Amino acid sequence: PRTRSKILRNVGNPEEACGLSAIPCDGVGLARLEFIIANHIKAHPLALMNFDTLEDPLVKKEIGELTALYDHKPDFFVDKLAHGIGTIAAAFYPNPVVVRMSDFKSNEYANLLGGKQFEPKEENPMIGWRGASRYYDEKYRAAYGLECIALKRVRDEMGLTNVIPMIPFCRTPDEGRRVLAEMEKYGLKRGENNLQVYVMCEIPNNVILANQFSEVFDGFSIGSNDLTQLTLGLDRDSALVAHLFDERNEGVKEMVRLVIERAKKNNRKIGICGQAPSDYPEFARFLVEQGIDSISLNPDTVLKTMLEIAKTEAEIANG
Repeated sequence: PRTRSKILRNVGNPEEACGLSAIPCDGVGLARLEFIIANHIKAHPLALMNFDTLEDPLVKKEIGELTALYDHKPDFFVDKLAHGIGTIAAAFYPNPVVVRMSDFKSNEYANLLGGKQFEPKEENPMIGWRGASRYYDEKYRAAYGLECIALKRVRDEMGLTNVIPMIPFCRTPDEGRRVLAEMEKYGLKRGENNLQVYVMCEIPNNVILANQFSEVFDGFSIGSNDLTQLTLGLDRDSALVAHLFDERNEGVKEMVRLVIERAKKNNRKIGICGQAPSDYPEFARFLVEQGIDSISLNPDTVLKTMLEIAKTEAEIANG
């Protein structure tokens, strides 16, 4: 059934994109770069940019073999990333494909080849140096530049202008502006060549300051996993409190309700790409009742959740 709420897909692996695009949907609400970086690139971007000064000879040897065809090692990162993004974007063209820029935490970056030389040891990486805060930081901005170059190639050279970059873990509107300024340096200017830029809504401040974030970005995508953790103040990885994690908590639902309301008031797109609507049909129903624009689902739950959404929309239409 066709639904008013757009049904989008979460995609990580470019190889699966063509098969997934055969199932009816309205595009991709979350294309993750982490899969491409961890499985196809394997090396830390700064290790490629500083190949000649790598301290660990074994790491240097492994990266050397991986990038043997490349004299300029960062080109390897750009080529692989552009190919991965392009594969996903082409499979779903002309429908929108929202590409979340890299969102590894520092401990995950450290696990990439050569990563340990460039990453700090953080006590709590989940709320540490991740997402937007890395992109304009002197210690990382050059690496973020490689992602921007790859994205520009996909949009300009491959002609896949259905790609919409999305900024994760953006703590303040000012941080958003700083990230947009970085992207402009590489020719990715919001509003030019129909370029839209979205932001993840996964921090309570994204909800509280949704009006201000709307001035900086063209749309929001709710990351229900992190938003739940940060609203309830709990670490899902701690077995002692994990039982309290529940996206259906009234406080979390109020956060979601508020950001949908504020996004719509500011004429901004609002969707969700977190786990909740895939896991709980009643949460999908709640989102539709609030008037969310799009729901992005894991492939295995698309048909089941689509039927639930169609049913809810019919009930609303019939009063």
